[in-house]
Amino acid sequence: MSATPIIQVSTPDQYRQVRALIETYAASRNFDAALANLFKELDDLPAYYPIILLAYRDERPVGCVAFQELEAGICEMKRLFVLPEYRALGIGAQLIQELIRGAREMGYRVMRLDTHPSMLRAQELYRSFGFTEIGRYNQNPIPGIRFFELRLSEGV
Repeated sequence: MSATPIIQVSTPDQYRQVRALIETYAASRNFDAALANLFKELDDLPAYYPIILLAYRDERPVGCVAFQELEAGICEMKRLFVLPEYRALGIGAQLIQELIRGAREMGYRVMRLDTHPSMLRAQELYRSFGFTEIGRYNQNPIPGIRFFELRLSEGV
C-alpha cells in the first residue's frame, strides 16, 4: 500500500472538491432520510466540520473524511468516502488514521460514528482501529443504524 497524500482542507477549491465527493457519495446511496440535512451542510462545510481531510491519487481528489464536535471532548466522524475505483487501496484507513490523530491533537477524548447496517466493510475497518459498538447516541432515522465509539486514549 503506497502512501496517499492527505491534506487538511483550507481553500475554496479544496472545499469544492470535498463537496463534489460528498455529492457523488449521496448520489450513490439511497439514504434519503439520513441525507436530508446533507445539502445544507454542503453550503457551508467549514461551519459544520472543524477538520476536513482530502486524499489525492494522481493529483485527483479521491476521498474525504471530517469530524464535528458533539459536546466538549466528544467528536463524531462524518462523511468518510472514497471513490469506488480507489477502494481497497488503504485510502479510507489512512483518512481515519489522520482524523484520529487530529482529534487527539485537538484534545478530544472520544470519537463516535454511525453507519448504515449494510456497510459491513466499513464496520470492519472501524473495528480495526479499536472502535466498539455502542448504544444509540443520536436520532439518525435509518432503520438498523449502527453506532461506534473510540476512546482516543486507546485504539490505533
